[in-house]
Amino acid sequence: TGGAMTTAEKKPLDRQTMCSRLAMEFEDGWIANLGAGMPTLCSNYDFKEKDIIYQSENGLIGYGPLAKEGEEQPNLVNAGVQYVTLRPGSAIVHHADSFSVIRGGYVNVTVLGSYEVAENGDFANWKTSGRKGGGIGGAMDLAVGAQRVWIALEHVTRDGKPRLLKRCALPVTAVGVVQRVVTDLGLFDVTPEGFVMREIAPGYTPEDVQAVTEAKLIISPDLKPLYVT
Repeated sequence: TGGAMTTAEKKPLDRQTMCSRLAMEFEDGWIANLGAGMPTLCSNYDFKEKDIIYQSENGLIGYGPLAKEGEEQPNLVNAGVQYVTLRPGSAIVHHADSFSVIRGGYVNVTVLGSYEVAENGDFANWKTSGRKGGGIGGAMDLAVGAQRVWIALEHVTRDGKPRLLKRCALPVTAVGVVQRVVTDLGLFDVTPEGFVMREIAPGYTPEDVQAVTEAKLIISPDLKPLYVT
């Protein structure tokens, strides 16, 4: 298997592949919240017979795909201010009621972006005033209210510094809540022992990924190339 993984050209996963791989793990009937930015790409995955209910902090429950150009409704956007469509049975609720869904534990999974994730499940997805980056938004509620917290992020920063760390350097959004992470180099589970790499970008070796990861990786005995089906 290891030899097979080194024959392909090294090519990091694109963002849609990363998010589609997480979406593959969604189960029928789940209520899913997708954070602004990259995580919204999860909704492009073809769930076939699965019915996924998307919930947005600004008050949409059961919304559909992104609106096509020319079909946008100016007052119908998700939390990332992208124009979306409504599905039969969807609802528009008060902002406070939407957060009651989150804080009440009804969201089965939230997929969030992040700047850093630590091996103990901490994550940091906002930056302090005066530093370039996003605000905390609804992430602090989702991080503690959702049943599962999954993260999608690039494996390294633009200047090549690791994002999978022993401990977060930025202000932590929530402590010990992350269970699964996808990067452009692979799929990882957060366990009591640390990051377990389950799947790897085709063409890469575990040594390649460890070289750009601060935290010590645990390599699954069943490690396989990451593909979307």
